Amino acid sequence: MLKFLHNWRENRILRGSSYTDSHWRQALSRLPLLEPLNQDELDRLQRLATLFLHDKSLEGAGDLVVTTELKLVIALQACLPILNLGLDWYDGWVSVVIYPAGFTPLHTEMDEYGVVHEVSRPLSGESWERGPVVLSAEDSLGGGLIDGHNLVIHEFAHKLDMQNGVANGMPPLHRGMSAPQWSKSFSAAYADLQNRIAHGKSVAIDHYAATAPAEFFAVVSEVFFEQPRVVQQTYPAVYQQLVQFYRQDPLNV
Repeated sequence: MLKFLHNWRENRILRGSSYTDSHWRQALSRLPLLEPLNQDELDRLQRLATLFLHDKSLEGAGDLVVTTELKLVIALQACLPILNLGLDWYDGWVSVVIYPAGFTPLHTEMDEYGVVHEVSRPLSGESWERGPVVLSAEDSLGGGLIDGHNLVIHEFAHKLDMQNGVANGMPPLHRGMSAPQWSKSFSAAYADLQNRIAHGKSVAIDHYAATAPAEFFAVVSEVFFEQPRVVQQTYPAVYQQLVQFYRQDPLNV
């Protein structure tokens, strides 16, 4: 009965959607990232994005007008990681706050001596545990290029990571996945990346991945969907863990 009601609700939302084929074509034209998907995958992604936009609130910061194109471009990128997982993975929060470009939030941090400081750093996005995802419209609209950088996927990977608490680089794993194997694969890759950077060696993965395990997971998730061969060739064990977690294999489409 519950499954029937769930399906009835989703179908009702989809039938009532005001997004036209023209809207979707315009959004997809900005996202070469999605070109490898077959028609069935694109249809399911569009369905997920429609439900995402119904359940989440996309709000412009300042005087930003959140256009239909911006909504769809963000939703399509946000739903790509959960294409084979489902929208339930984004439960527990509602708001997506969108700035025109980068922003500089003010945070409090405690140093090693227990002194609390107010710190501000320029950002293009951030995710809060059980709070909003904050994005730059400029970076979101340009995120579909195949360059290994994708702000939306990065921030929504953090949301997946936070489904079992504070982001630490280990999201809730599916039945049959091994937590020790995940930890071994990611810890070894993380240490290797830090070592390569420390010794000035060339690496195709953004150095920001070496700042924390949570950032490593988010950055390699970006690269996994945009330039999967980079992850597969650099850290094959991590690639296989991501294939299992996302239930997608971008190199086998």
